[in-house]
Amino acid sequence: MKKPYIYVDTSVIGGCFDVEFKEWSDALVEDFRRQRYIAVLSDVTAAEIAPAPDFVRTLYGEILALPAQIVHVNEDAVALVQRYAERSVLSQRFINDMLHIALATIAEVDVLVSWNFKHIVRLDKIRLFNAVNLEQGYKPLTIYSPREVISHAEED
Repeated sequence: MKKPYIYVDTSVIGGCFDVEFKEWSDALVEDFRRQRYIAVLSDVTAAEIAPAPDFVRTLYGEILALPAQIVHVNEDAVALVQRYAERSVLSQRFINDMLHIALATIAEVDVLVSWNFKHIVRLDKIRLFNAVNLEQGYKPLTIYSPREVISHAEED
């Protein structure tokens, strides 16, 4: 059975160091370590991690060293972000959030995980992002928080 590919936005990595999100972010990272899932990261995540504290950058480096996939911003992603902005899914001020969605959509990951409940993990936004994705010929993107995705260590 194919291992799920999970796009990880920056909030999940930072969540490993936040009391509110630590339990589930840590569990997801452990799933990556045990290769239950394959992490998908992007150059957007790398740019957002760059100014973070050393301990966050160290964890990011560890995830990169595991079997992971890196996706890069390209013309297709920029065009998809433009469609999101035209449809007022989010304003241009939140371009990185839209880039995360576009990159995960184009990469056809199994799920994008985020703790960003204001702009990403929110039913109305998910529906708007996916309406644009379908109009542009892409598959809908599944979006959850890590809490819904972790394996709960049921399998080894």
